[in-house]
Amino acid sequence: MEFTHAQANQVSASTKDEILPVFHLGQRVRITKPIKNDGSNPFFEPNAILVPIGAEGYVKFIGDWLQVIRIYEVHFIEEGDTYGCREAELEAIDDIDGYDEVEEELQWIREHNAVKAALKNQQVQSQKEGE
Repeated sequence: MEFTHAQANQVSASTKDEILPVFHLGQRVRITKPIKNDGSNPFFEPNAILVPIGAEGYVKFIGDWLQVIRIYEVHFIEEGDTYGCREAELEAIDDIDGYDEVEEELQWIREHNAVKAALKNQQVQSQKEGE
């Protein structure tokens, strides 16, 4: 079954999202549909575009709405604002530039633990030699 481009961009409010989140906390994402003011933002005119297509941000929080619709709280960097987005409105951009914040953090933790272990071994050796 093939979808037209127009059908692929439609997001139904009644569809159930995947059981496991597609995106994770801290993941870099790009919006695929503009976020428009539905009237809830008093600082912009109704229907004004708050976040344009292609804006990039990071997932800050993952929640559910009506227990079937997953909402990702995304902080958009250049806009300086945070908005809730559906899975179908986002795409991961980690693969595009090869940057993975989680792996970088894990690498730092591994190196830090190795340094701590080496220092502890030195202290143990010093204590044994001092006895």
